[in-house]
Amino acid sequence: MSRAGPRRFDPVTVGNRETDAWAAYYRHEWGKFLVAAVAMVWSGFGMGPLRTLLGAGHVLRANQLWAPIPDNDPDGARASMRRFYALVAKTGRLDIDPVKAAGLEVEWWRLHRVHQYRGPADVSQLEAALVALYSYVYGAQPSTMQDAARWRVRAMDVSDQWVAAGRDLNDPLLVQERRSLVASYGALRDAVARAGPPNASPGAF
Repeated sequence: MSRAGPRRFDPVTVGNRETDAWAAYYRHEWGKFLVAAVAMVWSGFGMGPLRTLLGAGHVLRANQLWAPIPDNDPDGARASMRRFYALVAKTGRLDIDPVKAAGLEVEWWRLHRVHQYRGPADVSQLEAALVALYSYVYGAQPSTMQDAARWRVRAMDVSDQWVAAGRDLNDPLLVQERRSLVASYGALRDAVARAGPPNASPGAF
């Protein structure tokens, strides 16, 4: 895999690997989730091999702590994602506070779970949570992140249908999910490119 970065990632690669991760998450296939997470972190942030493995491990642990219903561990999930974003911050490519980034990340997880299991929620809240995360992490105007958020929520809706239908890996709903996630990452990359260089601290995800 070629080295990318947080501002020049390949939307097709990242979208495909995130689809694999979502499918593995809902099937509780944690080994497959880790493989997908390694590819996502490498392709999406361009960190070196060690930080990529460590980061993927933190993402895996966060999802394992979040997964149980109803007795999950939101604080533990946030702590794991804080460790992940701390690795990102250390590269200097994105100027972020790991605590804030982790809080924004897990907040959209929470809103999606409400939407998925407690009946249709106001999707504008979920979209707003994604916009808040993206605009903070990438240092861009929130208005530029709307398309990425909408496509990601669409992918979640398709994923929820796939889960309700039995989580079959041959279900064509997964194809729709992949297309929506690729479109989301395409919109995100375009928005990040328009935002210009990050306000990053000196140094070399």
